[in-house]
Amino acid sequence: MAPLRLLPLGLSILLLAACARTSTGVADAPAPSTAAGVAQQAPQPTEVRNLIFLIGDGMGPSQVGLLEDYAELAPNSVYAGRPTAMSRVAQAGTVGLSRTNAPGMLTVDSACSATHLAAGVHAPSEVIGIGMDGNPVDTILTAAARSGRSTGLVTDTRITHATPAAFAAHVAHRSQESEIAEHLLAHRVDVMLAGGAQYFFAPSSIPDDEEEARALSDGAFVVTSRRENDRCLIREAREAGYNIVFDRHAMAAHTEGPLLGLFADRSMVDAITDRRDRDDPERTYPSLREMTITSLEVLDRNPEGFFVMIEGGQIDWAAHDNDAGRLLHEMIRFDEAIDAVLEWAEGRDDTVIVITADHETGGFGFSYSGIDVPEPQDHPGIAFAERSYHPDFNFGPVDILDGLHEQSITYREILTRVQAVQASGDADPVDVLLELVNTHTRFPITREDAERVLRTTENVRRVEGNSYLQLEEMPDVCETHGFWPYYMDGHMGLLARVQAHQTHAVWNTGTHTSAPVPVLAMGPRNLIEAFDGFMHHVDIGKRLFEILGLEPVSPYDPGFDL
Repeated sequence: MAPLRLLPLGLSILLLAACARTSTGVADAPAPSTAAGVAQQAPQPTEVRNLIFLIGDGMGPSQVGLLEDYAELAPNSVYAGRPTAMSRVAQAGTVGLSRTNAPGMLTVDSACSATHLAAGVHAPSEVIGIGMDGNPVDTILTAAARSGRSTGLVTDTRITHATPAAFAAHVAHRSQESEIAEHLLAHRVDVMLAGGAQYFFAPSSIPDDEEEARALSDGAFVVTSRRENDRCLIREAREAGYNIVFDRHAMAAHTEGPLLGLFADRSMVDAITDRRDRDDPERTYPSLREMTITSLEVLDRNPEGFFVMIEGGQIDWAAHDNDAGRLLHEMIRFDEAIDAVLEWAEGRDDTVIVITADHETGGFGFSYSGIDVPEPQDHPGIAFAERSYHPDFNFGPVDILDGLHEQSITYREILTRVQAVQASGDADPVDVLLELVNTHTRFPITREDAERVLRTTENVRRVEGNSYLQLEEMPDVCETHGFWPYYMDGHMGLLARVQAHQTHAVWNTGTHTSAPVPVLAMGPRNLIEAFDGFMHHVDIGKRLFEILGLEPVSPYDPGFDL
């Protein structure tokens, strides 16, 4: 049987070879000790009090590699020689790989994948909390609540988005966000921290005056409504006893639940904006790390324990946009949340931490090229006594990583500004694109490049009635433009291509791939060993129930409540 045990070790080496090898303060099961030559070991727990489940949406092995490469190799890394929080989990716990595909399909979307993780059952594509038979399924969050534990959902996107929704909602399609918000309240999730206020305010409650609409969020942001009925879920939440907050200061002041924090009308800001605003005293929104800290403080008040899902949701969005600079920032933001979890869990033996992704996005990686091949140079050693060192290819210098980190706005912000100019006719969009890219990224483009980025072609795969695919023209991402089905993403994919000879960042798609994703776990050794190896996301979902000593119930059982 010994050869079989080589698989997890091999996966660990392949996935996280760059991880620094340091210890973390989170308590693991006691190591065996010897007395008079006889090994002794403390009893192992069969379940734990707390389960902290972190999801990096779109985070495949190469996204993890980007973070680790930056932390260890970038000359001006903000980690300054410290290991990432992710690598500390890998060192202290287990590392595995998980397949993510939907039943009968090669790839998956976030709704289906999150349902796999939340419920431990197979689900159709794009559904939320629904099984293959079309009926609602029990989730680890609702099971944890039945056991007397507190529950929480935290994301830097919006609380009604696919990943958090799958843990406490049951709808036929992920787009039903108005109904998802109703389900989240019906399940009485104890802590919800995210964006998405527009799905909680009734249309009739929104005043025409912008400042009056801002006052609905206590001045934090202008509130709109995208609810499909006139239920005012904010009022219902208050009546149900929720503390409702709209800014980071109010959040920090509320250390008891239930707590509903909505910090943006739609989704929260990207990680580049987050970095820029971090030290601004006028900043109203919390960081993902700050939301993580608050959620743990509130949930830990329950002596029975808790379950919380914490999502770094915009890793996926950066990868959809083929934006390597933003991707790095999103990975750092997620790692900051993991670090907060490790600080909270230090010295505890009653908690399991599991980190994974719902899928990989973009087919991202760094690649060597035949562009700017280095000139021959002298090299020490006897092998080069009579010849110079002259590689055939350019393998990408590590200072590229610093260049990516110095990006000051996202590709999406750049293209949004260009589209505004195209609509108004106030300026030449090519000139605007050229100036924005060359001002806000460290990888300059030419006017010819800018023209290439904005080029469109006939949409030969047009689908009438499909909000994404019904356009007459699409960005000209050559013959593969069907894999960039979101209009602006195609232009951003082209921008990534014209910068690739400088960034060495390559992308296969503007959607998701089938790449297996990392699974990291830390806690009592006997409870995390099941995550050491190769699995499917449905297996992860089943193991989450086991960690808390819980059993899912059928939707037809009296104990099941939508």
